[in-house]
Amino acid sequence: VQLQASGGGLVQPGGSLTLSCAASGSIFSAYAMGWFRQAAGKERESVASISRGGGSTYYSDSVKGRFTISRDNAKNTVHLQMNNLKPWDTAVYYCAASGPTGWNTVPYLPREFGYWGQGTQVTVSS
Repeated sequence: VQLQASGGGLVQPGGSLTLSCAASGSIFSAYAMGWFRQAAGKERESVASISRGGGSTYYSDSVKGRFTISRDNAKNTVHLQMNNLKPWDTAVYYCAASGPTGWNTVPYLPREFGYWGQGTQVTVSS
């Protein structure tokens, strides 16, 4: 599966952005999906994940209540709605597709994801 992320940019603190990831080349519903981020000088970290059917989600504590992950299996897309952005949300954001997993399973560790898109930069600054 090939993944193409988009939607990053510069936003002021408290603002919102929506990231999108378009998948191609395989059956999209076969994969749980996740968003990860990597700030300069730091390790890649989990942000949010969603099960194959979309019924189960995971959020890291740092984004819980502010970010929402969703997917549209008919359109082969996954989105990350980011509200009330903070300067420490600044990072390169990556979407990823998991390896084989159950319909309601929500993987969230980077090693559980075998396919990665290119990153999209999100900068939160005044």
